[in-house]
Amino acid sequence: MNFDRKSLTDDTLIDLYKRILKPRLIEEKMLILIRQGKVSKWFSGIGQEAIACGITAVLDKDEYILPMHRNLGVFTGRDIPLHRLFSQWQGKANGFTKGRDRSFHFGTQEFNIVGMISHLGPQLGVADGIALANKLKKNGKITAVFTGEGATSEGDFHEALNIASVWELPVMFVIENNGYGLSTPTNEQYRCENLADKGIGYGMESHIIDGNNILEVYNKLSELKAEMVANPKPVLLEFKTFRMRGHEEASGTKYVPQELMDMWAIKDPVDNYKKFLTDSGVLSAEKDEEIRAAIKAEIDENWTLVQQEPEIIASYEEELNDVYKPFQYEEVTPSDKIENIRLIDAISQGLKQSMERHPNSVIMGQDIAEYGGAFKITDGFVSQFGKERVINTPICESAVVSAGMGLSINGYKAIVEMQFADFVSTGFNPIVNLLAKSHYRWLENADVVVRMPCGGGTQAGPFHSQTNEAWFTKTPGLKVVYPAFPYDAKGLLNTAINDPNPVMFFEHKQLYRSVYQDVPSDYYTLPFGKAALLNEGKDVTIISFGAGVHWALETLKNNPEISADLLDLRTLQPLDTEAIFASAKKTGKVILLQEDSMFGGVASDISAMIMENCFEYLDGPVKRVSSLDSPIPFTKALEDQYLSKGRFEASLKELLAY
Repeated sequence: MNFDRKSLTDDTLIDLYKRILKPRLIEEKMLILIRQGKVSKWFSGIGQEAIACGITAVLDKDEYILPMHRNLGVFTGRDIPLHRLFSQWQGKANGFTKGRDRSFHFGTQEFNIVGMISHLGPQLGVADGIALANKLKKNGKITAVFTGEGATSEGDFHEALNIASVWELPVMFVIENNGYGLSTPTNEQYRCENLADKGIGYGMESHIIDGNNILEVYNKLSELKAEMVANPKPVLLEFKTFRMRGHEEASGTKYVPQELMDMWAIKDPVDNYKKFLTDSGVLSAEKDEEIRAAIKAEIDENWTLVQQEPEIIASYEEELNDVYKPFQYEEVTPSDKIENIRLIDAISQGLKQSMERHPNSVIMGQDIAEYGGAFKITDGFVSQFGKERVINTPICESAVVSAGMGLSINGYKAIVEMQFADFVSTGFNPIVNLLAKSHYRWLENADVVVRMPCGGGTQAGPFHSQTNEAWFTKTPGLKVVYPAFPYDAKGLLNTAINDPNPVMFFEHKQLYRSVYQDVPSDYYTLPFGKAALLNEGKDVTIISFGAGVHWALETLKNNPEISADLLDLRTLQPLDTEAIFASAKKTGKVILLQEDSMFGGVASDISAMIMENCFEYLDGPVKRVSSLDSPIPFTKALEDQYLSKGRFEASLKELLAY
C-alpha cells in the first residue's frame, strides 16, 4: 500500500492515526461484549474505517454527514462522548433515540450527523435537500452521504444523483464498495466494471479511491472539497474496500471465500497505516502504546458510566407526545376584505402568502416553475420568488420528498407538489418511513407539506383519480388535511405550512374550478382538528369530507324534510372526535360518506370509534357509504357507477327508516 503524505505535518498524520484507531479499539471491545451477551447486535466496520475517518477529518464540524451503520468513525470523528454512543447502543435514555431505535439509526443536530434508515436509498435524497439549503444560504458548505454498493441498485440512488447533477448540488456521494450486500457478492449486483462509471450517465464527476488508504482518502477529498466550495457540484466516489466481518455479527462470513479474506487482511487500513508511520519515524512504539492506552481508558470509563444508567421505563404519555413535534397554533384573523374565488384560487393565494410570510420556504414539483404546474396553481410564482424557491423537479417523487426532509433538517420549509395524488406511490417510502418517523426516532421534525391533487368525477381513469387519504391516516407521525371549500383550503394550507410536522394536504381536482366562496383576501389561519357543522338537525348525523360534503349538501337540498347534522371533517389527522361523538349522541343515527373504496377507509375507523364510544346512544347501525371496491374507471357511466355519490341518498333514507 502506497502512502503519500504530500505536505501533511506530523501532527496531522498522528491525528489521522488516532481517528482510525479509535473506532477499531471500540469495535474490539464490542466484539468481546457480544460474546459475553452484554451487547445484542453489532454491525462491524472493521476493514473499512479509513473511509469514514478520512471524510470526517476533511469536512468541517458544521457540515452534514449522512453515514451508514458501519461508519463508527464518523461519530467518533465528531467527538461524540462515548457514553452517549454506548447508551444509544444499549437502549438507554442518554442515547439519541430514547430506546426507540438501535445502533446507528439516529441523527443529531448537535453534531451535524443524519443517521441512516434501513431503506438506505432515501438518505441520498436527504443529502440533496441539505445541500440545496446550503446552496440557497450561499454558505460554501458541502454534504457527504454514505451508501453501500448494494443500495446503488435502488431507484433512490439514481434519482438522488440525477437531482444533484441537474441542480449542481455540492454533495459527495460515497459508495463503500465492500464486496458484499449482506451475502450477495458484487458480481450478482451489477455488471458495470466500476460503480464510479454510473456517474458518467448523470454528467457527474466520479473517482475510484483506495478505501483502505487513509492518506489517499484524506488528500483526494481535501482537494475535491476545495473545488466543490469554489464551484458547487456533486461528485460520485467509489471506495474500494472490504467488510472483514459479517453483515452483522450473527450472520458470520461462511459465504466468503477464505482466499478473499486473506487477501484483504493484508490490506488492513489500521495496521498498514501504523507501519507507514513507524517506518517514517512519525510514530514510536512508546507513542503508539500511549495513544492506545488513552483510548482504551476512555472506552472503559464510558462503558462503566453506561452500566450505571437505569433501564428505560416505558411511558404511554412520552411515547405518544414524541410522535409529533409540539406545534402552538397561532390564530391569524383576516380583515373584512373578501373576494368570491374558486378553490384553486384560494390554494394559490395561500401558497403565495405563506411563501411571503416564510422566506425560508421552498416549493418543488414537476412543471411548477414557468409553466405554473399542471393546474396552474403556481402560475406567476417564479417572477415573484425566483427559481431558487420555485423549483422544477425531474420525475423522481421519492428523491424529491427525501430532499424536502433534507431542506427541513437544514432550516427550510419544504412544500412538495405531487402532480397527481396517485403519483405519490413512487414517493411513498420516504413519506411513511422517513418523514413520519423522524421526530419519534430522534426528535428531528420534518417540516414538509405534500400537496395532493386527488379525486374522481373528471373521467381521468385509474392513474389520475384516486383519493388515497387512507394510505396516510394509518401512519402515525403524519397529519392529513382534506378541505372541501375555498375558505377552509386557504386557512388550513397556511396552518399546514406553519406546522413543523409533515402534512399531507389533499386538494380535490373536481372542486378546483367548480366551487366558489367568499374568501378573505389577506393571510389567515384555521386550526387543525376542528370539524365544521354545515347543517343542523335532529334525526341523523352525516359525516364526510372533500367532494362527499358537496354530495351530502346536494342530497339535503333535494330532500328538505330530512333533519340532519352535516359534519365536514376538514382534517382527518388530527380528527375532531369531540364533534363526531357529540353529534352521534344527539341524533342517534350516523351515516358516513367517503369517496374512497370501503375496506380500510377512513369511514371504517370512524364507524368503529362511534360504536365503541356512543353505542348506548345509537338507534341504528352506523352506516358507511363508499365507492366500489375496484380501481376507479375512465368512462363516465362506469365512473358514475363507481362513485359513492349515486348510492348515498338511498342509504341515508334506509338508515332514517330503520
